[in-house]
Amino acid sequence: MMIGEGAEARIYLERMFGTEVIVKLRGRKAYRIREMDETMRRRRTRKEAGIMLAAAKAGVPVPEIIAVGTFSMYMEKLDGTLLKDTRITARHMASAGSALALLHSSNMVHGDYTPANIMSTKQGIRIIDFGLADTTMDVEQKAVDLLLMKRAVSRTTYASFESAYAKNSRNAGDVLRQLAELERRGRYQTRTMMG
Repeated sequence: MMIGEGAEARIYLERMFGTEVIVKLRGRKAYRIREMDETMRRRRTRKEAGIMLAAAKAGVPVPEIIAVGTFSMYMEKLDGTLLKDTRITARHMASAGSALALLHSSNMVHGDYTPANIMSTKQGIRIIDFGLADTTMDVEQKAVDLLLMKRAVSRTTYASFESAYAKNSRNAGDVLRQLAELERRGRYQTRTMMG
């Protein structure tokens, strides 16, 4: 049964060996040449699974991967609520900041780090949807993860997130300086466009 759809994939709830699992399936894009489409979907599926496994190894709370197919990933079904659909607490944000610090300290970025991709469960938060994730040492890409969160939550909520990130990230100073630079550039571009 399909339970969600994004630009990259459809999400299904299925049963595997009597247990409910989440299946992320990257479907064919008719506007792309078939061979290129298959190569891209195969590569992106493998990359996402690899980053999730590396993130789990680094201590980032992610869903367990059960199996990986050519264009699909089978993951544990989480019982919880997306942060975007709940009252976000300082505790949620501190956990999310610490998790992102672990990810960045292992030279990975999420690419879409917002309350829409963080789930609150009884076991704590879990980070989901690594479809835009990448491995990189680039400080600006890491700063973009913070900027996305900052734009998605209130100022006071974000303060808890940034504080936890700063305490747990190896190069928080560099990333936070780059975040300030991104925001400065954004304000300049907005003023320039407005005339």
